[in-house]
Amino acid sequence: MPEKDNTSSNKLSLFDVTNLVVGSIIGADIYVAAALGAKLVGPFSLVIWLAAGLIAMVIALSFAYSAAIYPHVGGPYAYTREAFGVFPGFLVGWSLLLAEWFSLAVFPVAFTRYASILLPWASDSWTIPLKAFFIVVILATNVFGVKAAGRFNDYLTIGKLAPLLVLTIGGFVVIALQPASSFSNFTPFMTGNAVSAGQALVLIFWAYAGFELSTLPADEITEPRKTIPRAIVSGMLIVAAFYLLTNFVIVGTVGQSTLASSQAPLIDSGVKIFGVTPLLAAIAVIVVGLGAIVSIMGADESGTIGTSRLAYAMSLDGLLPKLFSRLHPKYKTPYLGLILLCTTAFVASLVGSLSDLINASVFLLSFAYLATCLSLIVLERKNGQPTNGAGSRLIIPVVGILFSLLLISQVSLTQIAVSLILMIVGVPIYVFFTPKKELEELTTYLSRNAVLKRAIEQEDLFLAHLINHIRKVVRRGVSS
Repeated sequence: MPEKDNTSSNKLSLFDVTNLVVGSIIGADIYVAAALGAKLVGPFSLVIWLAAGLIAMVIALSFAYSAAIYPHVGGPYAYTREAFGVFPGFLVGWSLLLAEWFSLAVFPVAFTRYASILLPWASDSWTIPLKAFFIVVILATNVFGVKAAGRFNDYLTIGKLAPLLVLTIGGFVVIALQPASSFSNFTPFMTGNAVSAGQALVLIFWAYAGFELSTLPADEITEPRKTIPRAIVSGMLIVAAFYLLTNFVIVGTVGQSTLASSQAPLIDSGVKIFGVTPLLAAIAVIVVGLGAIVSIMGADESGTIGTSRLAYAMSLDGLLPKLFSRLHPKYKTPYLGLILLCTTAFVASLVGSLSDLINASVFLLSFAYLATCLSLIVLERKNGQPTNGAGSRLIIPVVGILFSLLLISQVSLTQIAVSLILMIVGVPIYVFFTPKKELEELTTYLSRNAVLKRAIEQEDLFLAHLINHIRKVVRRGVSS
Protein backbone atom coordinates (compact mmCIF):
# COMPACT_ATOMS: atom_id res chain seq x y z
CA MET A 1 0.00 0.00 0.00
CA PRO A 2 1.52 3.35 -0.99
CA GLU A 3 2.59 5.60 1.79
CA LYS A 4 0.30 8.60 2.35
CA ASP A 5 1.68 11.94 1.29
CA ASN A 6 1.78 14.22 4.30
CA THR A 7 3.33 17.13 2.47
CA SER A 8 0.16 19.25 2.57
CA SER A 9 -0.28 18.59 6.29
CA ASN A 10 3.03 20.33 6.93
CA LYS A 11 1.98 23.50 5.12
CA LEU A 12 0.08 26.56 6.32
CA SER A 13 -3.70 26.52 5.79
CA LEU A 14 -6.06 29.45 5.11
CA PHE A 15 -6.70 29.67 8.84
CA ASP A 16 -2.95 29.73 9.56
CA VAL A 17 -2.21 32.42 6.96
CA THR A 18 -5.19 34.56 8.04
CA ASN A 19 -3.83 34.42 11.57
CA LEU A 20 -0.40 35.23 10.15
CA VAL A 21 -1.86 38.41 8.62
CA VAL A 22 -3.72 39.36 11.80
CA GLY A 23 -0.80 38.37 13.98
CA SER A 24 1.65 40.34 11.85
CA ILE A 25 -0.45 43.49 12.14
CA ILE A 26 -1.94 43.51 15.63
CA GLY A 27 0.97 43.70 18.00
CA ALA A 28 2.35 46.31 20.35
CA ASP A 29 1.00 49.01 18.01
CA ILE A 30 -2.60 48.94 19.22
CA TYR A 31 -1.40 49.31 22.82
CA VAL A 32 0.46 52.57 22.14
CA ALA A 33 -0.68 54.08 18.81
CA ALA A 34 -4.03 55.23 20.20
CA ALA A 35 -2.27 57.66 22.52
CA LEU A 36 0.06 58.87 19.78
CA GLY A 37 -2.80 59.66 17.42
CA ALA A 38 -4.90 61.30 20.14
CA LYS A 39 -1.99 63.49 21.19
CA LEU A 40 -1.64 64.84 17.65
CA VAL A 41 -5.24 65.25 16.45
CA GLY A 42 -7.56 64.28 19.34
CA PRO A 43 -10.65 62.12 18.58
CA PHE A 44 -10.10 62.88 14.88
CA SER A 45 -7.60 60.04 15.13
CA LEU A 46 -10.59 57.73 14.55
CA VAL A 47 -10.87 59.16 11.03
CA ILE A 48 -7.12 58.62 10.59
CA TRP A 49 -7.51 54.99 11.71
CA LEU A 50 -10.22 54.55 9.08
CA ALA A 51 -8.14 56.23 6.36
CA ALA A 52 -5.04 54.23 7.26
CA GLY A 53 -7.10 51.03 7.14
CA LEU A 54 -8.36 51.92 3.67
CA ILE A 55 -4.82 52.62 2.47
CA ALA A 56 -3.59 49.36 3.94
CA MET A 57 -6.48 47.42 2.37
CA VAL A 58 -5.77 48.75 -1.14
CA ILE A 59 -2.06 48.02 -0.86
CA ALA A 60 -2.82 44.61 0.65
CA LEU A 61 -5.02 43.79 -2.35
CA SER A 62 -2.09 44.62 -4.62
CA PHE A 63 -0.09 42.08 -2.63
CA ALA A 64 -2.90 39.56 -2.92
CA TYR A 65 -3.14 39.91 -6.70
CA SER A 66 0.64 39.78 -7.05
CA ALA A 67 0.72 36.60 -5.00
CA ALA A 68 -2.03 35.09 -7.15
CA ILE A 69 -0.03 35.74 -10.34
CA TYR A 70 3.43 34.97 -8.95
CA PRO A 71 3.25 32.96 -5.69
CA HIS A 72 6.97 32.76 -4.99
CA VAL A 73 8.96 33.01 -1.78
CA GLY A 74 10.06 36.56 -1.03
CA GLY A 75 6.88 38.61 -1.56
CA PRO A 76 7.74 42.16 -2.75
CA TYR A 77 11.32 41.12 -3.49
CA ALA A 78 10.15 38.28 -5.74
CA TYR A 79 7.55 40.43 -7.53
CA THR A 80 9.99 43.27 -8.23
CA ARG A 81 12.72 40.88 -9.33
CA GLU A 82 10.39 39.19 -11.80
CA ALA A 83 9.00 42.50 -13.09
CA PHE A 84 12.06 44.74 -13.22
CA GLY A 85 15.19 42.63 -12.72
CA VAL A 86 17.68 41.50 -10.11
CA PHE A 87 19.04 44.79 -8.80
CA PRO A 88 15.65 46.54 -8.32
CA GLY A 89 14.43 43.36 -6.64
CA PHE A 90 17.41 43.44 -4.29
CA LEU A 91 16.76 47.08 -3.33
CA VAL A 92 13.15 46.28 -2.48
CA GLY A 93 14.09 43.13 -0.59
CA TRP A 94 16.83 44.96 1.29
CA SER A 95 14.54 47.85 2.27
CA LEU A 96 11.83 45.44 3.42
CA LEU A 97 14.36 43.36 5.32
CA LEU A 98 15.61 46.46 7.15
CA ALA A 99 12.10 47.64 7.98
CA GLU A 100 11.01 44.27 9.33
CA TRP A 101 14.26 43.71 11.22
CA PHE A 102 13.83 47.03 13.02
CA SER A 103 10.39 45.88 14.12
CA LEU A 104 11.82 42.62 15.44
CA ALA A 105 14.21 44.65 17.59
CA VAL A 106 11.41 46.80 19.04
CA PHE A 107 9.23 43.95 20.32
CA PRO A 108 11.60 42.74 23.08
CA VAL A 109 11.69 46.31 24.40
CA ALA A 110 7.89 46.55 24.41
CA PHE A 111 7.64 43.10 25.99
CA THR A 112 9.79 44.06 28.97
CA ARG A 113 7.84 47.30 29.50
CA TYR A 114 4.49 45.55 29.76
CA ALA A 115 6.00 42.67 31.73
CA SER A 116 7.25 45.20 34.29
CA ILE A 117 3.62 46.30 34.86
CA LEU A 118 2.66 42.73 35.79
CA LEU A 119 5.95 42.13 37.66
CA PRO A 120 6.44 45.32 39.72
CA TRP A 121 9.04 43.55 41.86
CA ALA A 122 11.30 43.10 38.82
CA SER A 123 14.07 45.67 38.89
CA ASP A 124 15.99 47.06 35.93
CA SER A 125 18.41 44.16 36.28
CA TRP A 126 15.66 41.89 34.92
CA THR A 127 15.50 43.75 31.61
CA ILE A 128 18.18 41.73 29.82
CA PRO A 129 16.97 38.29 31.05
CA LEU A 130 13.37 39.13 30.07
CA LYS A 131 14.46 40.19 26.59
CA ALA A 132 16.59 37.06 26.26
CA PHE A 133 13.66 34.85 27.33
CA PHE A 134 11.43 36.54 24.78
CA ILE A 135 13.91 36.02 21.95
CA VAL A 136 14.57 32.37 22.89
CA VAL A 137 10.84 31.52 22.78
CA ILE A 138 10.43 33.15 19.36
CA LEU A 139 13.60 31.52 18.00
CA ALA A 140 12.72 28.05 19.27
CA THR A 141 9.23 27.95 17.75
CA ASN A 142 10.56 29.11 14.38
CA VAL A 143 13.48 26.67 14.28
CA PHE A 144 11.20 23.72 15.05
CA GLY A 145 9.30 24.34 11.83
CA VAL A 146 7.02 26.79 10.09
CA LYS A 147 3.99 24.62 10.94
CA ALA A 148 4.86 24.69 14.63
CA ALA A 149 5.37 28.44 14.42
CA GLY A 150 2.08 28.79 12.57
CA ARG A 151 0.20 26.79 15.21
CA PHE A 152 1.86 28.75 18.00
CA ASN A 153 0.85 31.95 16.23
CA ASP A 154 -2.77 30.69 15.99
CA TYR A 155 -2.94 30.46 19.78
CA LEU A 156 -1.21 33.83 20.22
CA THR A 157 -3.61 35.50 17.76
CA ILE A 158 -6.67 34.18 19.58
CA GLY A 159 -5.09 35.14 22.91
CA LYS A 160 -4.35 38.68 21.78
CA LEU A 161 -7.84 39.31 20.38
CA ALA A 162 -9.75 38.00 23.41
CA PRO A 163 -8.80 40.86 25.80
CA LEU A 164 -9.54 43.43 23.08
CA LEU A 165 -12.96 41.86 22.55
CA VAL A 166 -13.74 41.92 26.28
CA LEU A 167 -12.54 45.52 26.52
CA THR A 168 -14.62 46.57 23.51
CA ILE A 169 -17.83 44.95 24.78
CA GLY A 170 -17.35 46.41 28.25
CA GLY A 171 -16.57 49.81 26.76
CA PHE A 172 -19.75 49.92 24.68
CA VAL A 173 -21.77 49.02 27.79
CA VAL A 174 -20.19 51.91 29.72
CA ILE A 175 -20.72 54.34 26.81
CA ALA A 176 -24.38 53.26 26.55
CA LEU A 177 -24.94 53.70 30.31
CA GLN A 178 -23.09 57.05 30.48
CA PRO A 179 -23.67 58.66 27.07
CA ALA A 180 -23.28 62.30 28.13
CA SER A 181 -20.01 61.74 29.97
CA SER A 182 -18.63 59.44 27.26
CA PHE A 183 -19.42 61.63 24.28
CA SER A 184 -18.00 64.70 26.02
CA ASN A 185 -14.64 63.00 25.49
CA PHE A 186 -15.14 63.52 21.75
CA THR A 187 -15.19 67.33 22.11
CA PRO A 188 -13.31 69.04 20.55
CA PHE A 189 -13.29 66.43 17.81
CA MET A 190 -10.09 67.62 16.15
CA THR A 191 -6.99 69.26 17.57
CA GLY A 192 -3.81 70.10 15.74
CA ASN A 193 -3.57 70.87 12.01
CA ALA A 194 -2.95 69.25 8.63
CA VAL A 195 0.71 68.64 9.46
CA SER A 196 -0.31 66.87 12.69
CA ALA A 197 -2.80 64.78 10.73
CA GLY A 198 -0.04 63.73 8.33
CA GLN A 199 2.21 62.75 11.22
CA ALA A 200 -0.66 60.81 12.80
CA LEU A 201 -1.28 59.02 9.50
CA VAL A 202 2.31 57.76 9.38
CA LEU A 203 2.26 56.60 13.02
CA ILE A 204 -1.16 54.96 12.76
CA PHE A 205 -0.44 53.33 9.41
CA TRP A 206 2.55 51.65 11.01
CA ALA A 207 0.01 49.84 13.19
CA TYR A 208 -1.45 48.28 10.02
CA ALA A 209 1.91 47.27 8.56
CA GLY A 210 2.71 43.58 8.53
CA PHE A 211 0.24 42.18 5.98
CA GLU A 212 3.10 41.90 3.48
CA LEU A 213 4.69 39.15 5.59
CA SER A 214 1.96 36.64 4.71
CA THR A 215 3.21 36.57 1.11
CA LEU A 216 6.79 35.71 2.03
CA PRO A 217 6.58 31.97 2.93
CA ALA A 218 4.59 31.23 -0.27
CA ASP A 219 6.14 27.81 -0.86
CA GLU A 220 5.03 26.72 2.62
CA ILE A 221 1.34 27.62 2.09
CA THR A 222 -1.34 25.27 0.79
CA GLU A 223 -2.58 26.47 -2.64
CA PRO A 224 -0.93 29.91 -2.32
CA ARG A 225 -2.71 31.36 -5.38
CA LYS A 226 -6.04 31.01 -3.58
CA THR A 227 -5.01 31.05 0.05
CA ILE A 228 -2.91 34.24 0.16
CA PRO A 229 -5.49 36.62 -1.39
CA ARG A 230 -8.30 35.23 0.76
CA ALA A 231 -6.17 35.39 3.90
CA ILE A 232 -5.09 38.98 3.24
CA VAL A 233 -8.64 40.23 2.67
CA SER A 234 -10.05 38.32 5.65
CA GLY A 235 -7.19 39.33 7.90
CA MET A 236 -7.38 43.03 6.94
CA LEU A 237 -11.14 43.14 7.61
CA ILE A 238 -10.62 41.61 11.04
CA VAL A 239 -7.82 44.04 11.87
CA ALA A 240 -9.70 47.13 10.66
CA ALA A 241 -12.81 46.18 12.66
CA PHE A 242 -10.85 45.59 15.86
CA TYR A 243 -8.82 48.77 15.48
CA LEU A 244 -11.83 51.01 14.89
CA LEU A 245 -13.97 49.51 17.65
CA THR A 246 -11.12 49.43 20.16
CA ASN A 247 -10.09 53.02 19.50
CA PHE A 248 -13.70 54.22 19.66
CA VAL A 249 -13.98 52.68 23.12
CA ILE A 250 -10.64 54.12 24.24
CA VAL A 251 -11.59 57.66 23.16
CA GLY A 252 -15.06 57.30 24.67
CA THR A 253 -13.85 56.14 28.08
CA VAL A 254 -10.61 58.07 28.62
CA GLY A 255 -10.40 61.87 28.76
CA GLN A 256 -8.39 63.61 26.05
CA SER A 257 -5.77 65.03 28.41
CA THR A 258 -5.20 61.64 30.02
CA LEU A 259 -5.13 59.82 26.70
CA ALA A 260 -2.65 62.24 25.13
CA SER A 261 -0.06 61.54 27.84
CA SER A 262 -0.86 57.84 28.36
CA GLN A 263 1.87 55.21 27.98
CA ALA A 264 -0.65 52.35 28.16
CA PRO A 265 -4.01 53.63 26.83
CA LEU A 266 -5.74 50.25 26.84
CA ILE A 267 -4.87 49.71 30.49
CA ASP A 268 -6.19 53.19 31.32
CA SER A 269 -9.37 52.40 29.42
CA GLY A 270 -9.70 49.03 31.17
CA VAL A 271 -9.44 50.69 34.58
CA LYS A 272 -12.14 53.22 33.58
CA ILE A 273 -14.44 50.48 32.30
CA PHE A 274 -14.00 47.90 35.04
CA GLY A 275 -12.88 50.15 37.87
CA VAL A 276 -16.12 49.87 39.85
CA THR A 277 -14.11 48.25 42.62
CA PRO A 278 -10.34 48.08 43.26
CA LEU A 279 -10.46 44.32 42.66
CA LEU A 280 -12.01 44.66 39.21
CA ALA A 281 -9.56 47.44 38.36
CA ALA A 282 -6.64 45.18 39.33
CA ILE A 283 -8.08 42.33 37.27
CA ALA A 284 -8.43 44.69 34.29
CA VAL A 285 -4.77 45.66 34.56
CA ILE A 286 -3.71 42.00 34.63
CA VAL A 287 -5.96 40.92 31.75
CA VAL A 288 -5.01 43.83 29.49
CA GLY A 289 -1.35 43.56 30.49
CA LEU A 290 -1.30 39.86 29.62
CA GLY A 291 -3.11 40.66 26.39
CA ALA A 292 -0.39 43.16 25.53
CA ILE A 293 2.35 40.61 26.20
CA VAL A 294 0.63 37.93 24.12
CA SER A 295 -0.01 40.48 21.37
CA ILE A 296 3.64 41.48 21.25
CA MET A 297 4.76 37.85 21.12
CA GLY A 298 2.28 37.14 18.34
CA ALA A 299 3.49 40.08 16.27
CA ASP A 300 7.13 39.08 16.68
CA GLU A 301 6.28 35.45 15.94
CA SER A 302 4.63 36.40 12.65
CA GLY A 303 7.35 38.91 11.82
CA THR A 304 10.11 36.38 12.38
CA ILE A 305 8.44 33.85 10.07
CA GLY A 306 8.16 36.35 7.24
CA THR A 307 11.50 38.11 7.70
CA SER A 308 13.49 34.88 7.85
CA ARG A 309 11.81 33.67 4.63
CA LEU A 310 12.64 36.94 2.89
CA ALA A 311 16.32 36.55 3.84
CA TYR A 312 16.09 32.90 2.75
CA ALA A 313 14.76 33.86 -0.71
CA MET A 314 17.42 36.53 -1.22
CA SER A 315 20.13 34.10 -0.11
CA LEU A 316 18.96 31.46 -2.60
CA ASP A 317 19.36 34.06 -5.33
CA GLY A 318 22.92 34.77 -4.21
CA LEU A 319 22.16 38.24 -2.83
CA LEU A 320 22.89 37.42 0.83
CA PRO A 321 25.30 34.99 2.54
CA LYS A 322 24.46 31.31 2.08
CA LEU A 323 23.94 30.80 5.80
CA PHE A 324 20.51 32.47 5.44
CA SER A 325 19.36 29.62 3.17
CA ARG A 326 21.02 26.73 4.99
CA LEU A 327 18.25 24.44 6.25
CA HIS A 328 18.15 22.44 9.45
CA PRO A 329 18.66 18.72 8.59
CA LYS A 330 15.58 17.67 10.58
CA TYR A 331 13.16 20.62 10.71
CA LYS A 332 13.97 22.00 7.22
CA THR A 333 13.97 25.60 8.47
CA PRO A 334 16.64 28.27 7.78
CA TYR A 335 17.95 27.92 11.33
CA LEU A 336 21.24 29.79 10.92
CA GLY A 337 19.45 32.77 9.41
CA LEU A 338 16.92 32.66 12.22
CA ILE A 339 19.65 32.57 14.84
CA LEU A 340 21.44 35.53 13.24
CA LEU A 341 18.26 37.59 12.86
CA CYS A 342 17.07 36.94 16.42
CA THR A 343 20.52 37.47 17.93
CA THR A 344 21.10 40.79 16.19
CA ALA A 345 17.55 41.89 17.06
CA PHE A 346 18.29 41.06 20.71
CA VAL A 347 21.51 43.11 20.61
CA ALA A 348 19.70 46.02 18.97
CA SER A 349 16.98 45.88 21.64
CA LEU A 350 19.66 46.46 24.29
CA VAL A 351 20.94 49.64 22.62
CA GLY A 352 17.93 51.76 23.52
CA SER A 353 14.97 53.40 21.82
CA LEU A 354 14.50 52.64 18.15
CA SER A 355 11.63 55.10 17.66
CA ASP A 356 13.47 57.13 15.02
CA LEU A 357 14.33 54.00 13.05
CA ILE A 358 10.75 52.76 13.39
CA ASN A 359 9.47 56.01 11.91
CA ALA A 360 12.03 55.71 9.12
CA SER A 361 10.79 52.16 8.50
CA VAL A 362 7.52 53.64 7.22
CA PHE A 363 9.52 55.07 4.33
CA LEU A 364 11.23 51.71 3.75
CA LEU A 365 7.91 49.87 3.84
CA SER A 366 6.27 52.43 1.55
CA PHE A 367 9.10 51.96 -0.92
CA ALA A 368 8.40 48.21 -0.95
CA TYR A 369 4.66 48.86 -1.30
CA LEU A 370 5.24 51.24 -4.20
CA ALA A 371 7.44 48.66 -5.95
CA THR A 372 4.84 45.93 -5.44
CA CYS A 373 2.04 48.01 -6.96
CA LEU A 374 4.23 48.86 -9.95
CA SER A 375 5.27 45.21 -10.29
CA LEU A 376 1.64 44.08 -10.30
CA ILE A 377 0.98 46.09 -13.47
CA VAL A 378 3.98 44.53 -15.20
CA LEU A 379 3.18 41.00 -13.96
CA GLU A 380 -0.40 41.24 -15.22
CA ARG A 381 0.84 42.33 -18.65
CA LYS A 382 3.45 39.54 -18.75
CA ASN A 383 0.95 36.85 -17.77
CA GLY A 384 -1.89 38.26 -19.85
CA GLN A 385 -4.45 37.43 -17.16
CA PRO A 386 -5.92 40.31 -15.18
CA THR A 387 -6.68 39.30 -11.63
CA ASN A 388 -9.41 41.78 -10.78
CA GLY A 389 -11.40 42.28 -13.95
CA ALA A 390 -10.38 43.43 -17.41
CA GLY A 391 -12.04 46.83 -17.06
CA SER A 392 -10.65 47.70 -13.65
CA ARG A 393 -7.41 45.76 -13.44
CA LEU A 394 -5.35 48.93 -13.05
CA ILE A 395 -7.50 50.54 -10.36
CA ILE A 396 -6.04 48.70 -7.36
CA PRO A 397 -2.33 49.10 -8.23
CA VAL A 398 -2.79 52.70 -9.41
CA VAL A 399 -4.52 53.73 -6.20
CA GLY A 400 -1.93 51.72 -4.28
CA ILE A 401 0.84 53.70 -5.99
CA LEU A 402 -0.82 56.99 -5.06
CA PHE A 403 -1.31 55.88 -1.46
CA SER A 404 2.32 54.75 -1.22
CA LEU A 405 3.50 58.13 -2.48
CA LEU A 406 1.20 59.84 0.03
CA LEU A 407 2.80 57.92 2.90
CA ILE A 408 6.30 58.74 1.64
CA SER A 409 5.40 62.44 1.43
CA GLN A 410 4.39 62.49 5.10
CA VAL A 411 7.78 61.21 6.33
CA SER A 412 10.20 63.93 7.43
CA LEU A 413 13.26 64.71 5.30
CA THR A 414 15.55 63.55 8.13
CA GLN A 415 13.89 60.14 8.27
CA ILE A 416 13.96 59.86 4.48
CA ALA A 417 17.68 60.68 4.50
CA VAL A 418 18.37 58.02 7.17
CA SER A 419 16.39 55.45 5.18
CA LEU A 420 18.18 56.26 1.92
CA ILE A 421 21.57 55.91 3.63
CA LEU A 422 20.56 52.50 4.95
CA MET A 423 19.42 51.47 1.47
CA ILE A 424 22.73 52.61 -0.04
CA VAL A 425 24.57 50.45 2.51
CA GLY A 426 22.98 47.44 0.82
CA VAL A 427 24.60 48.16 -2.56
CA PRO A 428 28.10 46.92 -1.53
CA ILE A 429 26.45 43.81 -0.11
CA TYR A 430 24.78 43.23 -3.47
CA VAL A 431 28.05 43.77 -5.36
CA PHE A 432 29.94 41.39 -3.07
CA PHE A 433 27.46 38.51 -3.01
CA THR A 434 25.71 38.67 -6.35
CA PRO A 435 26.96 36.26 -9.06
CA LYS A 436 29.20 37.69 -11.79
CA LYS A 437 26.52 37.15 -14.42
CA GLU A 438 24.08 39.33 -12.49
CA LEU A 439 26.72 42.03 -12.06
CA GLU A 440 26.99 42.13 -15.81
CA GLU A 441 23.21 42.39 -15.97
CA LEU A 442 23.36 45.33 -13.53
CA THR A 443 25.95 47.10 -15.70
CA THR A 444 23.73 46.59 -18.71
CA TYR A 445 20.69 47.72 -16.75
CA LEU A 446 22.38 51.03 -15.88
CA SER A 447 23.81 51.66 -19.34
CA ARG A 448 22.68 54.69 -21.35
CA ASN A 449 21.04 52.60 -24.08
CA ALA A 450 19.12 50.50 -21.55
CA VAL A 451 17.88 53.62 -19.74
CA LEU A 452 16.66 55.14 -23.01
CA LYS A 453 14.98 51.88 -24.00
CA ARG A 454 13.12 51.69 -20.66
CA ALA A 455 12.06 55.32 -21.01
CA ILE A 456 10.49 54.54 -24.41
CA GLU A 457 8.81 51.38 -23.08
CA GLN A 458 7.41 53.22 -20.06
CA GLU A 459 5.39 55.47 -22.33
CA ASP A 460 2.94 52.56 -22.58
CA LEU A 461 2.36 52.59 -18.82
CA PHE A 462 -0.60 54.52 -17.41
CA LEU A 463 1.25 57.41 -15.73
CA ALA A 464 3.94 57.76 -18.38
CA HIS A 465 1.32 57.49 -21.10
CA LEU A 466 -0.60 60.40 -19.59
CA ILE A 467 2.55 62.47 -19.15
CA ASN A 468 3.54 61.71 -22.75
CA HIS A 469 0.21 63.08 -24.02
CA ILE A 470 0.55 66.21 -21.90
CA ARG A 471 4.07 66.70 -23.24
CA LYS A 472 2.81 66.42 -26.84
CA VAL A 473 0.05 68.97 -26.18
CA VAL A 474 2.58 71.41 -24.69
CA ARG A 475 4.92 70.96 -27.67
CA ARG A 476 2.10 71.59 -30.11
CA GLY A 477 1.17 74.77 -28.23
CA VAL A 478 4.72 76.04 -28.28
CA SER A 479 5.22 75.27 -31.99
CA SER A 480 1.98 77.01 -32.93
